[in-house]
Amino acid sequence: MEDMLFYDRMQFAFTITFHYLFPQLTMGLSLMIVFFKWKFLRTKIEKYNDAAKFWMKIFALNFAMGVVTGIPMEFQFGTNWAKFSELTGGIIGQTLAMEGMFSFFLESSFLGLFLFGEKKLGHKLHFLTGFLVFLGSWASGFLIIATHSWMQNPVGYEILANGKFVLNNFSALFSNPWLWPSYLHNQAASLVTSSFVVAGIGALYLLNKKHVEFGKLFLKTGVVFGVIASILVAFPTGDLAAKNVVKYQPITFAAMEGIFETEKGGSEIVLIGQPNMLEKKLDNKIAVPNILSFLTYQEWNAEIKGLNEFDEKNYPTNIPGLYYAYHIMVGLGTIFIALMLASIVQLFRKKLYQTKWILWSLLFMIPFPYIANTTGWYTAELGRQPWLVYNLLRTSAGASPTVSSGNTLFTLLGFIGLYLLLGMLFLILVGKIINKGPQTTH
Repeated sequence: MEDMLFYDRMQFAFTITFHYLFPQLTMGLSLMIVFFKWKFLRTKIEKYNDAAKFWMKIFALNFAMGVVTGIPMEFQFGTNWAKFSELTGGIIGQTLAMEGMFSFFLESSFLGLFLFGEKKLGHKLHFLTGFLVFLGSWASGFLIIATHSWMQNPVGYEILANGKFVLNNFSALFSNPWLWPSYLHNQAASLVTSSFVVAGIGALYLLNKKHVEFGKLFLKTGVVFGVIASILVAFPTGDLAAKNVVKYQPITFAAMEGIFETEKGGSEIVLIGQPNMLEKKLDNKIAVPNILSFLTYQEWNAEIKGLNEFDEKNYPTNIPGLYYAYHIMVGLGTIFIALMLASIVQLFRKKLYQTKWILWSLLFMIPFPYIANTTGWYTAELGRQPWLVYNLLRTSAGASPTVSSGNTLFTLLGFIGLYLLLGMLFLILVGKIINKGPQTTH
């Protein structure tokens, strides 16, 4: 049973990790594409229109990969997690169906019109199609996170005699106190990814002295969006999301921060440390006293409960993984803010395009928002364990009892091989688009 559950979780973790590499770019990039098209409508300067069409090509490739890699996850609800689907389908089916019917079809339909319909539609309707692509992608993210938020903080439900969850308050799904901080935090994080990609490609063009005009445009746009998004990820969205964890999942918060024992007189914030599960402490830690209490409760001496206050059977199943995922996310987020602030200062000083160390840094940093987003999701998912629906349905109770560990491992290896090929093909195609550069129409 433990092997079966392990491979079920590994398969879903792998497929969703690979899948989310693509939506996290498209959600943020859709807003930047709308910005480029809006700038063209206002100024009639063709480079903005060319920039919108260039990035929409990359958006389309990401969208296609997101669709291809998202479908297997839906099937896993009926194969590896059939019991979970049977018990909770009456609730999560609502939001997942809405995501598929409304958001996905809205996004995909108008993506085709944006890519191929500019001459027929004219520029104003072309802008509208781009805006509807943006609306569809952000609505899709909202409905997925509404589903996720219900699993983290179940609301508006009742449990029938047969153990099935049913919805007794539809509006509660969308007024869930977990939802809006998580959604805004996620969208700001996706905008960080797209900002670094756009700025990084702009830096690449300037360093190679290719497509210099577009390089400057991409760099400036990426930096301006990036500094705003990087700050928003930390405050207020990240702060509100963390306070939700403190309020609704205090055991998760203790594990995230590596607090094994309740500290009287205020909790320190750990900058570096390694969880020692045998001795239930952090090894080699570097910490700043009382800061965590202040950040959490705005009181220097506020008490934060440690893991010792809770039943060990409800501990997150992988405390070191949760601790490291959270600290990698926070550490990278801090670096993003610092780099984007340095870039914006140089932009205002009119020296950004000549500052080689910033150009190289932005280019080098392109993969790291992907890592930060992934570890952010790992923090949320590892933090909810050992529950599928927090405090109501354990992960072990949601797995399919008839799917063997051997079958799951075999298909996991198949996914790894197939996704490796898809990933290589994707990188080759995106590399060709970037190398060719924006196509000018003047």
